Amino acid sequence: MPRERGEKVIATNRRARHEYSIEKTYEAGLVLTGTEVKSLRQGRANLSDGYAYIDGGQAFLDSVHIPEYSQGHWTNHSAKRVRKLLLHKDEIIKLSHAVSAGGYTLIPMKLYFSDGRAKVEIAVAKGKAEYDKRQTLRERQDKREAERAMRTKNRLGE
Repeated sequence: MPRERGEKVIATNRRARHEYSIEKTYEAGLVLTGTEVKSLRQGRANLSDGYAYIDGGQAFLDSVHIPEYSQGHWTNHSAKRVRKLLLHKDEIIKLSHAVSAGGYTLIPMKLYFSDGRAKVEIAVAKGKAEYDKRQTLRERQDKREAERAMRTKNRLGE
């Protein structure tokens, strides 16, 4: 059987871009059990409450919901356990300095399979204030209206 190729997205954290301003993203591997991988292959995961943290020179992912495998038995995993992230030491040091600088947090943006291996995209992010969220929505709405106006003008001009 041939190995998987390419990228297959399992879950994205759509709320993150609304609630945080993203500074930089990193790709990290995940340490998973067998039933977690099988559950992910079924396309089941939820990143909305998840966050990452650095502890003792290691990175961990917490509160990411990967539901139990439906055909698993006593070897099934717990749905919201802490999972270790696989990053290079220099990346962990950079992340730890960014978080300790204050105001920044590590959030999972996307969970996917890359060439058959489970990966998570971690972002260094800063929380937005309420007025920043409204400003972002307003900018997106203005951009959409401008594109719509250009489309109708181009259609009528032809």
